[in-house]
Amino acid sequence: MSKTVITFGTFDVFHVGHLRVIERAAALGDRLVVGVSADALNERKKGRSPVFSQDERLEKPVDAVFVEESLEQKRDYILQHEADILVMGDDWAGRFDEFKDICEVHYLPRTPAISTTALIEKISGGVS
Repeated sequence: MSKTVITFGTFDVFHVGHLRVIERAAALGDRLVVGVSADALNERKKGRSPVFSQDERLEKPVDAVFVEESLEQKRDYILQHEADILVMGDDWAGRFDEFKDICEVHYLPRTPAISTTALIEKISGGVS
């Protein structure tokens, strides 16, 4: 039986940590769907615009990609894409357990010492 895996993220300033979560998520099933945070959603949750536009961030080597407009619609996205497994970073551990009634929920360890925010600060001269 084929399994669909779904994950979500901003995926701004794409780095090895993003690559690893996509690879590990893909390994859990047969089809990988990625929700990319809309520019407006990113501004609401992080207080800044992404470095790369929504259209640029949608370019992922996965089976399907869509724009995540709202954090409150995760259940709808999971059902719409018929996902069997939800994958998130372990920095979100426990926050999506409410979806265990409709799919498996996996929290993967983040890649140590890699942070998009830290990368942006370093590039902009805020951190050396």
